Amino acid sequence: MPLGTTGVLIMASSPAVLIRLVASAYSIAQKAGMIVRSVMAGGDLGIVEKTSSVDLQTKADRLVQMSICSSLAQKFPKLTIIGEEDLPVQEVDQELIEDGQWEEILKKPCPIQYSAIKEEDLVVWVDPLDGTKEYTEGLLDNVTVLIGIAYEGKAIAGVINQPYYNYQAGADAVLGRTIWGVLGLGAFGFQLNEVPDGKHIITTTRSHSNKLVNDCISAMNPDNVLRVGGAGNKIIQLIEGKASAYVFASPGCKKWDTCAPEVILCAVGGKLTDIHGNTLQYHKEVKHMNSAGVLATLRNHDYYASRVPETVKKALVP
Repeated sequence: MPLGTTGVLIMASSPAVLIRLVASAYSIAQKAGMIVRSVMAGGDLGIVEKTSSVDLQTKADRLVQMSICSSLAQKFPKLTIIGEEDLPVQEVDQELIEDGQWEEILKKPCPIQYSAIKEEDLVVWVDPLDGTKEYTEGLLDNVTVLIGIAYEGKAIAGVINQPYYNYQAGADAVLGRTIWGVLGLGAFGFQLNEVPDGKHIITTTRSHSNKLVNDCISAMNPDNVLRVGGAGNKIIQLIEGKASAYVFASPGCKKWDTCAPEVILCAVGGKLTDIHGNTLQYHKEVKHMNSAGVLATLRNHDYYASRVPETVKKALVP
């Protein structure tokens, strides 16, 4: 991407690889949202227990992962793509392939630091259905589709589709929305809001709670605690002013849960780390588990980080 004499970004004649990838991921995530709704409307969720009764996989998880991974691989064959579901290699129905690219994103300039990135330098982390347990229980606003893009171990771009956004807003409301962001460019598709000053509202896990999780939350002296499903959903609560910190002092969350949400949060000035305050790494060889938990805030990260008890830190090894 060339710079003008004033140092302003200039649009290249053809968009940079990163911008093309994000434009594709946006269209692919929208199709994923349609698949999620269509499986639910069909009535047969095809639920399979993976490791426990709270670790579930549905037909929607399987179809969406096939759709996202195959659509991306077809258009960007040199990408590294890591999806949550361990699926057998099989022929993918062409109906699941999304070839479109979101025009509005293609018109955006690429941040100069990412303009020369090659396809093979990027790692894409895919959670086809974040909040699967909530999906099976009808808590549909908890559900998101997550596509995160990392470069040199850092989360730099992300797309979140919320298939059931507005699902309780009446028949005239548009169902679903897609949020996207690139570091250095911004985050789009939502209205940024903050919790009022002095209010400490914690959002945390709904189905994976334990003594460590609760001890850590108590130490924050919260005014209120929200227990909801999905990492993507919790980050949306932060950027929309419904919560001030996402606190999860436990292993359980994986890289595909945090990659895309981290970008959206950081693009508007927020921060996501483990419980020790370490940044998360997203290179292709990294272990998938976020074994030292998650601490994410839109503002005042140090306030919350300073209140994590030593007993919690000792129990959670990065």
